[in-house]
This record gives sequence, structure tokens and C-alpha cells, in this order.
Amino acid sequence: MTRPVKDYKRHTEVHLEVLLYAILDVVEKEQKFIPYVWSVMRWHNDYISWNPSQFCGIDNVSLPTEILWKPDLTIEEMTEKDKAPPSPYLTINNEGDVEVQNDLVLVSTCRMHIYKFPFDIQSCNLSFKSVIYTAKDIRLLASDNSSEATEWSREVMRTQYEWLFINMKVTTINASDLLSQDIIVYTINMKRRSALYIVNFILPILFFLCLDMASFLISDSSGEKLSFQVTVLLAITVLQLILNDILPSSSNSIPLIAIYCIGIFALMMLSLLETILMMYLTEKDNMQHDDETDKDQRFSGDCNRQGRVNFDNFHAEMQDWTENGCIYNVAAETPAELQSMAIEHNSSTRLVGESHVLEKVSAELREMEKTLTLLLGNRKVDYKSGYWTRVAKRVNKVFFISYVIMVSVFLTVLFLKWNYA
Repeated sequence: MTRPVKDYKRHTEVHLEVLLYAILDVVEKEQKFIPYVWSVMRWHNDYISWNPSQFCGIDNVSLPTEILWKPDLTIEEMTEKDKAPPSPYLTINNEGDVEVQNDLVLVSTCRMHIYKFPFDIQSCNLSFKSVIYTAKDIRLLASDNSSEATEWSREVMRTQYEWLFINMKVTTINASDLLSQDIIVYTINMKRRSALYIVNFILPILFFLCLDMASFLISDSSGEKLSFQVTVLLAITVLQLILNDILPSSSNSIPLIAIYCIGIFALMMLSLLETILMMYLTEKDNMQHDDETDKDQRFSGDCNRQGRVNFDNFHAEMQDWTENGCIYNVAAETPAELQSMAIEHNSSTRLVGESHVLEKVSAELREMEKTLTLLLGNRKVDYKSGYWTRVAKRVNKVFFISYVIMVSVFLTVLFLKWNYA
């Protein structure tokens, strides 16, 4: 039951071999790595040996693991007890070499680097060492190198979840003194399969951005464009909530996918604010046009009333002049004189009537000139009444060009960082 050496000043060499059977799960939020590994430990027992020829050629036997001493190796990163049942037997050959094989379902902690999520490569360590024995008692040795461990792990790999196994690096950290401990570190490098995240997350956000750019084709005068952009903005918010449930909150740097979401959200918010400004300018122009329309209606009513008053006054004056012009003394005149006077009176009457008519026509022409001048002025006002609308259209055009440039630069820089950072 003790360390199987005849000389306690001599250490026991423990050979360790680890192969990766499966990657069961990687929980980014909790930074957990759950692999299924196969481990083999080998050491020498000085007290057991026999000659196979004396025992019917038997060169190895299997014994219950409880009856012999075993190295007390543990994994530093393991946070939960091994869920797989331990092997109930060990094998020992005629030379005293003991071998124990175990299948381990490990729940270990792993520092996740999610800056390039979902195009990230993760490296998780499994560090094997003794619990109580130091380098004076146990020396750990790796049975295989990195290339052998990688090749054999690929041959026995069963499942990889959403990850693609790259390689396994074996590193032996020898103790600096006899009171320290040897450590063998198995570094598992794996790359995330990003196709599902591209289809379900990155592309939908990009499609929403395209819809927001297409909203510039909708008229700013109605509220349909504003409601459409708010709906698209809310859809981005929902996807951000989903992303928050995936990524850990303890990351030292902001992931690129978070910058991707925040940047697109900010661009769409700028587009929404620009729409609000366009609606404000258009509404301001409409209010000014309504005020001028009211003024024109009042002015037209005043002109009509003034014209009717002028026409009534002119008609009354003509009637008075006709009545007064026809009254004269006929009792004191002779017929000849009356005839000559009638001729003279008729000619003078025509002249006076024509003079009055010309004066009235001249006055009416002056009134018409004033009316035409005011109408032409109103036409100029009407022509200038769309000033704020034209300003809004120019601003909208400039903003759209700037918006396309900002989106292109932002996406280009971000995708370059995803590929080369």
C-alpha cells in the first residue's frame, strides 16, 4: 500500500499518456471545458516479478486496483469530480510493470479568449501532477510527444461538438528542486465552427443594415419610414440580448462581434435621427405654406369685396350723372334754339361721358395692375415656399452618401480585424 520501492531514496518514475476522445462541450459564459479523455499511467513495482515459464507462460495478470499502490495524480483545472466510473482493475506483467487505464469525463476551467468570436481559436490546458508527492518521490514523464498525441487523438476522436480539433501540445514542467513537483501539461487547441453563427447571427444583422439603407427610398413626409426604422432597430436589440447570453462578462477586451453589433446599432440610430430631422424640416415647410395660403385667401376675399364696392360706386355715379345731365329749362327757349342746343348738348354729353368712362377705365386698370402685382408676388412666395423641403432633400442626399461610406469603412475594418487580428 506504500510506494513500491525497496530503496526509499530512489524515486518512482510514472509514465503518463493522455488521448482526447471527444470534446463534449465548451461553455463560454461559465468558461468551462468538458472533454472526454483516456489516460494511461505506468510505473514499476519493485516487489512483484515472476518467471512466466514457472506459471504456465502467464506474463501478465489483472488485479483489483484497491490492493496495490497507485500514483495520486490529479488535474489542476478540474472543477468537478470525474463523472465516469474508474477502472476497477489494473494490469501487471512479470517484470513488475503496472498499468492503469481510465476514461475521464472532465469538467475543467478554461480561460476563454473571445475577442474574435465566432472565428476564435481556444486553448485549454489539462495539467497533471501529484497531490502530495514531490519530485523526491515521483517523477512524471510523458509517454508520447505532441505530434504522436495529436495523431492518436485524431484517430480515436468520436465527437467534437461545434469545435474542430487542431492539435494537442505536450509540455513537461520539471521540478526545479526536490521539494517541488513535476507537472505535465496537455494543451488542447481547437477552432470554433463559425458557419452556424454566420448564418444565424452575423448575416441577419447585415440584412437589417441593408433594410435600413433601403429605407432611404421611403418618403420622409409620412411616418412609415420612422416606424420601419424603429422596428429594425428593435430587431438588432433582440439579437444583442441573445449575444449577451453567449459571451462571458469577464472578458478583458470587447469582442469584435459586440463592436459589430454596437457599431451597426449606432449607424442605424444616426439614420433614425436623420429621419426625425427630415420630418421636422418638412413639417416646418408645410406649416409655413399653410400660413401663406391663409393670407392669400384673406387677400383674395378683400380684393373681391373692394372690386364689388368699386363697381357699385361706378354704377351709382353713372346713374347720377345721367339724371343731372338731362335736366334743363325748356320753357324759355325757341324750337330752333332748342334744336341747336340739343345738338351741342348731345356732343358735349358724349364728350363728358367718354371722359368719365376713360377715367373709370384708367382707375380700374390701376386696380388690376395692383392686383396682378400682388398675385405675381404670391407666386414668388409659393415658389419659395418649398425652401425647407429642398434643404431637407439636400441634407438627406449628403447623409446617404456619408452613411454608405461609413458603413463600408466600418465593415471593411471589422472584417479585416476578424481575419488578421
